[in-house]
Amino acid sequence: MAKFKKRETGIEGLYIIEPTVFEDNRGFFMETYNKRDFEEIGITTEFVQDNHSKSTKGVLRGLHFQKEFPQAKLVRVLKGEVYDVAVDLRKDSKTYGKYYGAILTEENKLQFFIPRGFAHGFLVLSDEAEFTYKCDEFYNPNDEGGIIWDDKTIGIEWPLEKIDKIIQSEKDKKWKEL
Repeated sequence: MAKFKKRETGIEGLYIIEPTVFEDNRGFFMETYNKRDFEEIGITTEFVQDNHSKSTKGVLRGLHFQKEFPQAKLVRVLKGEVYDVAVDLRKDSKTYGKYYGAILTEENKLQFFIPRGFAHGFLVLSDEAEFTYKCDEFYNPNDEGGIIWDDKTIGIEWPLEKIDKIIQSEKDKKWKEL
């Protein structure tokens, strides 16, 4: 039995990953990453760094990318709920400038695999969320890039119905459009 299912998103290389979850009266157990099993579903990325963030409702982090040292990411929510977005920045891609968004929650346990060449961001929908992600390249603060979250040319449909106020870093407020 395959431990992971790879769901297509309509953008080449960008996938939702569904882990196998074993549940019983004690709780649950799941693998979140296994190199062999990921290779079986066609993901051969070598991860070198793990990150973990905690945010409150309305926090919008992103849209971030690294220019010269792009990062592939495997992201998931440990606690709470987020709307997670990846924007294709690969100039030679037929989906350049297109995005895919997914609800990731502690309940659905879905993961989002984002290959190199994408901008990434997320909006916290629950009162609090803990978010973790693996990267295949080390973070380089001198290599940061970003796109403003409400870029009209991309047209991300953020689920803002239950959000009173968007909370961003000063840096994220200053990003330009694609």
